[in-house]
Amino acid sequence: MIVSDNGTELTSNAILKWQEDRKVDWHYIAPGKPMQNGFVESFNGRMRDECLNEHLFDSLPHARNLVAAWRTDFNHHRPHSSLAGLTPAEYANRSKKDQNLNSANLN
Repeated sequence: MIVSDNGTELTSNAILKWQEDRKVDWHYIAPGKPMQNGFVESFNGRMRDECLNEHLFDSLPHARNLVAAWRTDFNHHRPHSSLAGLTPAEYANRSKKDQNLNSANLN
């Protein structure tokens, strides 16, 4: 399932056809309620502040390279407080049992 706001980029006929062709469930959050999708809103804000607002992109390949470098840093080098100080890559490589224990300790 994909959860998104009702922005025009996510309600276009092309997106709706793509979603229907692939049998992907789509859930739209309530208008004016960004916290219904808080993790994504937090990520989008962080990416905008730390990457997109910091660079002028000369070309699509240049943008792809800078975004890829930011994504690698975000996922492999930065500890996340929501993951008990692990990077997303470290967290993903833990066993399911360890992930469940970590989730239980965070609540």
